Amino acid sequence: MSFKELLESWRETAAAPRTASTFAVRLPLDEAAQLAALAEMFPGRAPEQLITELLGAALKELAATMPYVAGKRVISTDEQGDPIYEDVGPTPRFMALTRAHRRSLEAGGKGAARAARGAAPRAPKSAKSSAGRRPKR
Repeated sequence: MSFKELLESWRETAAAPRTASTFAVRLPLDEAAQLAALAEMFPGRAPEQLITELLGAALKELAATMPYVAGKRVISTDEQGDPIYEDVGPTPRFMALTRAHRRSLEAGGKGAARAARGAAPRAPKSAKSSAGRRPKR
């Protein structure tokens, strides 16, 4: 979801359900002022909802901008028969860690601390989360 779509969503819909987990943050003054301005502009949204939705949009954008790094192993071919190489960049690991943390959160948070310390499984070498990407020529 883009930030433009997020603004439209704030104007038109209610917020989605959230997990029981909470996070405390201390915002820099400028960001706190911007958050207060948004809360005033969209009175149907609590500041916590705005933070949650902004963070969600930012994380999606972050994941989308992670660089594709072509590995040596061909995992498929495209419609023209050109090879598609596995992604050995940060995306497969990020996706695998995200799935592991989601499973932990869905199970009631058991193991979430362990996963957060880096004990979550690494992405398999044949991760297909980036399948369809080709190296630039």
